[in-house]
Amino acid sequence: MSDEINMTISIPTDADGYVLLRCEHCGTYFKGTPSDLKDDGVLHIFCPSCGLISENYVTEDVLELAMKMAKNAVKDMIYNEFKKMERHSTRGIITFKTGKRPKHENEDPIRSGIEAMEICKFPCCKRTAKIKPLLKMTGAYCPFCGVKNYEIE
Repeated sequence: MSDEINMTISIPTDADGYVLLRCEHCGTYFKGTPSDLKDDGVLHIFCPSCGLISENYVTEDVLELAMKMAKNAVKDMIYNEFKKMERHSTRGIITFKTGKRPKHENEDPIRSGIEAMEICKFPCCKRTAKIKPLLKMTGAYCPFCGVKNYEIE
């Protein structure tokens, strides 16, 4: 049995190509393009609302799906090991019967969610992100360099 399990979760983009993110400090949602988020020139991602750097910006939907996928994989692994034990204990004083395969939890696909955001151009980095309209009016931190911008286009 292998010690490593690889699972892939597809996080969809909205119609404009932005991915939903959530700050773990203040809970603010914002969006960035996958190319900007993966860019090697971007050292950290800053929250546009509080300006802090989070360890991760994973939303609750992604975490729920990851937990369901992990539980289903573990159920399958345990069942398969019990099935092996059943095959090896067919002859002898003690026998082992596995029973039915456990039911899987539904792994519903993730939706892009929250659409009430506006695309903002950050002049400091010449990049864009989607933020709440209120943040756009009051000023927001650039998600790519952390500079507070008061006049966002």
